Formats: sequence, structure tokens, C-alpha cells
Amino acid sequence: MTESPKRRSLELYTKEFYSACTLGGIIACGPTHSLVTPLDLVKCRLQVKPGLYKSNFSGIQSIFRNEGAGKTFTGLGATFIGYSLQGAGKYGGYEYFKHFYSSTLCRGDPETIHRWRTSVYLLASATAEFCADIMLCPFESVKVKQQTTMPPFCNNVFEGVNKIYKSEGIAALYKGIVPLWCRQIPYTMVKFTSFERIVEYIYSKLPMKKSEMSALQQISVSFTGGYLAGILCATVSHPADVLVSKVNSERKMTESMMDATKRIYGKIGFMGLWNGLTVRIFMIGTLTSFQWLIYDSFKAYIGLPTTGH
Repeated sequence: MTESPKRRSLELYTKEFYSACTLGGIIACGPTHSLVTPLDLVKCRLQVKPGLYKSNFSGIQSIFRNEGAGKTFTGLGATFIGYSLQGAGKYGGYEYFKHFYSSTLCRGDPETIHRWRTSVYLLASATAEFCADIMLCPFESVKVKQQTTMPPFCNNVFEGVNKIYKSEGIAALYKGIVPLWCRQIPYTMVKFTSFERIVEYIYSKLPMKKSEMSALQQISVSFTGGYLAGILCATVSHPADVLVSKVNSERKMTESMMDATKRIYGKIGFMGLWNGLTVRIFMIGTLTSFQWLIYDSFKAYIGLPTTGH
């Protein structure tokens, strides 16, 4: 990893370093996902009931007009808590597993690490996301219930968790874990790997080395790379995102995950897996770019190098 133009205040790959990256992930993911809750609300409702709104903007207008301004942020609490936990596991875990795989599989050899860097990025991001989703899943289940149930399923995230747990047991909070993994793991693999390679390409085309650039210049590269990576990962993970919403909303407790998926797919078909793609590309592109902006700004602020070569 290239040295930052700022003096480091933390030593790389220590407990303090991973703690800082974990905190950076919380700051990057919790607030950004929360800000786009209105878009996520419309997207989830359209996935469950296509044609409910004429467009994303008309959907927000309809909710504002018919349900009140506060209802446009339905699911905010579950979103903030769930994605803060997920961000902690995703970013902090990615930094840990990237170093772990580089040290073990590549034995710390710089040439081997460079040659196999894409594989390291893919493995590290997949492992980190697998763990992060275990923390996210209960809150994602509550969020989808809140956003797709009329009348409202619950008044707040804690009431929602308690209601699901008491009526259906803890398994109900994790009934969407498999489609969540199917959505989030490919998403994160593309998000982190494409970001690393895009940023690497941008730096290779610039007239100066990364080590010679200011923190602001480096963060600008992170923002650009993040948006391009966001477009790619939104497209790759969208079919699974639709299934997560459908399964959390429609799966019967007596159904296996496979049976529920087959039934839902039989009802919506292949084209139904792409409902809401346009808004998701816009939402995830914006989310991803700002997450990398916030995460790398935080790293630069505390004296760590920004992500990427």
C-alpha cells in the first residue's frame, strides 16, 4: 500500500488500525444508507408490487401526500442500525482479510501479491461480507416488513424485532439470510474489487504518483472510482435484491428457501428480477461513491493512506 502524504498516526495492521477501519465503515455506511431510505422504500414496494407507482419520484410524492412526510422514511431505524453493523463488518473485515490472504496465500511476497491481487480482493470482500450479513439480516428483515406491509407492521425497529421473534421465532429474523448472501456477497466482491482496479487504473494514467498527490486529490479519485464501481455492483446484485424483498415479504414459514424462491420466480419470471433496476443503479452508484468518499476521508483524517494503489 502506498504511503499517504500525511504522517501516519496509526501503525498498519494493528488492532488500532482495524478498529479505525471498522469505525470508518460504520460512519460510511449507516448514514448514507439512511439518507436514501425514501428511494429504498419505493424500490422495495415496486419489487413486491410492480406498477404500484408510475415512477420513483411519483412514488415518493404519493407516499408524502397519502401517508405523510414522516412515512417517506419508513424503515429508517432498521436501516441505520443494520447497515452501520454491516459497514463495520464489511470495511473493517475487508482490511483484515485482505492482509490475511496476502500474508497467508501469497506469503507476503510483493510480486505474488501483485500478481494475485484481484483474487485477494475477491476473497477478502466475500469473506468480510459473509460475516457482515449475519449482523445485517435481522434488521433487513424488519426493514422490508416495515416498507412492504400495509397497514404498518410496526412503529419502530425494536418493536419489529420483538414482534417477529415472539410470533415466529429467531429463525424468522434470518429467513432471508441465503438470498441476502446471494445479493450482498457478489455485490461486495464487485464493489471492492472493481473499486481497487478502477482506482489503480486512474492512478496509472495520472501525471504524478499517488504518494505525490494531496489527500484531497486522492479522495477525489476514490469518489470517482466508487461511483463507477457502484454502477457495476448494483447491476450484478439486483436480481438477488428483488428476491430478498420478495422472500422477506412473501415466504411462508412452512416453505423451504428453495421452494419459496421457485414459487416467487415462477410468479414474476426473469424480467421481474429486474424491477426497480434504474433507481437501484442511481441509489447504489450514489451510495458507493459517498461511502468511499467518507471512508477514505476518515482514513486520511487520522493519518492513514487512502484505499487503492
